[in-house]
Amino acid sequence: MSVKDRLEPGQAERLRQEREKDWRKAQRREISVQTRLTTPRHKMPEQPVAARVRNFLEVNLGYTLELARAEARRCLDCGQPGCVTGCPVAIDIPTFIKYIEAGELDRALAKIRETNGLPAICGRVCPQEVQCEKACNLVQAGKEPVAIGHLERFVADYLCTRENTVQLPAGSRGAEPGKEKVAVVGSGPGGLTAAADLARLGYQVTVFEALHLPGGVLAYGIPEFRLPRTILQSEINFIRALGVEIKTNFIVGKTTSLDDLRQAGYAAFFLGTGAGLPSFMSIPGENLLGVFSANEYLTRVNLMKGFRFPEFDTPVPRARRVAVIGGGNVAMDAVRTALRLGASRAVIYYRRSRAEMPARVEEIKHAEEEGIEFNFLTVPVRFLGNERGELRGMVLQRLALGEPDASGRPRPVPIPGSEFEEEVDLAVVAIGQSPNPLLIKQLPLKLGRWGNVEVDYQTMATSLEGIYAGGDAVRGGATVILAMGDGRTAARSIDFYLRRKKG
Repeated sequence: MSVKDRLEPGQAERLRQEREKDWRKAQRREISVQTRLTTPRHKMPEQPVAARVRNFLEVNLGYTLELARAEARRCLDCGQPGCVTGCPVAIDIPTFIKYIEAGELDRALAKIRETNGLPAICGRVCPQEVQCEKACNLVQAGKEPVAIGHLERFVADYLCTRENTVQLPAGSRGAEPGKEKVAVVGSGPGGLTAAADLARLGYQVTVFEALHLPGGVLAYGIPEFRLPRTILQSEINFIRALGVEIKTNFIVGKTTSLDDLRQAGYAAFFLGTGAGLPSFMSIPGENLLGVFSANEYLTRVNLMKGFRFPEFDTPVPRARRVAVIGGGNVAMDAVRTALRLGASRAVIYYRRSRAEMPARVEEIKHAEEEGIEFNFLTVPVRFLGNERGELRGMVLQRLALGEPDASGRPRPVPIPGSEFEEEVDLAVVAIGQSPNPLLIKQLPLKLGRWGNVEVDYQTMATSLEGIYAGGDAVRGGATVILAMGDGRTAARSIDFYLRRKKG
């Protein structure tokens, strides 16, 4: 019998924690606090601007091992780490960074995977600057935060790319005999996270995806230059390796109903159906050829490989003068995509000022570097067409900022007599989207004003027993990491619900 076998329950874990605590103290002593405080943040290498505007390759090139370890040495390993409380999925950030500092990359990834099944994706698209990095204690000392997102991306990329294998975290059990079946509707970040956590709890999990490839908004909404499809596929392979079955081309509500799935033995459901219903401005000319919703435009390019036409038979207009209406990340993705498809002039029109733009700071910076024009406090009032019904221009109006609206931001107010005209070949409307109504309108769910599923945010439970929801179906257009946080909360709640039901 081994020493480990003779230990009392819980004693082995306590010993492990004590060893880790001693190890971390040794790590802290190797480099002084003053040195950590005075070391500047390490910039991630990027493609040169002149090259990247002509391709769909990733802009950020990632850290080398040397850069990652150097950046990890900036972490103070605080006694009360603000970064963890700033993370919607509660990654143990100081510990995984200390492992990188020590060169223990396998342990670093295992620590992240305890709460995050999509680290290579989160490291690329999550708004760390307003979440974990904003709460980094270095900021309180007047320094730049540790590059937490860059480090998370590095460790996931380094191991998965180097070994081309799926590394399962400790405690990954797979489906257990007698455990219930759980259905996840939608394979976006919320659905994938819920599925992964439920699989690790031993449930038989099936994800039903309406499109021909899994990933949801990760697949159709985010361009290759921000999230390469090889990275997305690697993360989905990890979810499958946990025992999750993913069925594509399967529309719950059309292919089959939720009641049919209940009859097939599914005991609980997570609805991660996303926000696939685009919003428009309801102005004259929106039906002209050349006016697109951001959903359609990006889906053609990203999911259907329209940027590789005619190799893939999905034509996408390659316009010379492109207007994108909106100021969020989706607008940035659309306008930078248009530039890469050959636009000679690509312009963002946003009805508020730069200070109110919801897009990530990094995305705005990259867009400016690439020559994207920004026209603030401006809104289209009508689109103009030619005799063939094709877009040829638009009439815009200048705005001024007034009193704050319900969002707390200053309300844009039209300036009389300020209308002007611009020539435009392609317009992309990126002003938001509403939850996909296909399934949720078929169910007697309690819905909010904008068609979103109402939930108890403590549990993500809907108004119907055994049905939980999260992500954009609940929040409208939100972030990847918030959807993942919803998925984690829902998985824990489903586990509690099924165990309680079993008695």
